[in-house]
Amino acid sequence: MDLEQYIRDIRDFPKEGIVFKDITPLLASPEGFKGAIDTITAEYADKGVSKVMGAEARGFIFGGALAYQLGAGFVPARKPGKLPSATTSHTYELEYGTDALEVHTDAFGPGDRVLIVDDVLATGGTAAAKAALVEKMGATVVGFAFLIELDFLRGREKLGGANIVSLIHVV
Repeated sequence: MDLEQYIRDIRDFPKEGIVFKDITPLLASPEGFKGAIDTITAEYADKGVSKVMGAEARGFIFGGALAYQLGAGFVPARKPGKLPSATTSHTYELEYGTDALEVHTDAFGPGDRVLIVDDVLATGGTAAAKAALVEKMGATVVGFAFLIELDFLRGREKLGGANIVSLIHVV
């Protein structure tokens, strides 16, 4: 299935010189959304995934659907202060500062096999931070799944030799 047909380029958004990859047409298309979820599910169906982690907000959309398809639990990764119970966090470097992600302290444990999901792999910093958070809690990262990978930013290099599934590549 050609999923690229469902991605809309928005020039100069959110600022001049950026070409934003708008995934909302794919989300609105039953065929496109199902195609994306089914393709990723097929890649990870036999990997023993017990939890799927997605960061807000688009990671929630793909992560929840994939967790359902894989018969796994879903773990939301959020910005600090957004989760109601005890949390553990991981701070990571951005181009101009730092950011952090949190999950509940009981989200993962030894024996959990985690698939990390998001809509786009860009520089790899956020994905690497999610992996560090999973590993910090004693769980194992099975792999990563992305709808779009911006190959020219070389984000996969920050993820080592991890299993990475990207459905659309932008060179």
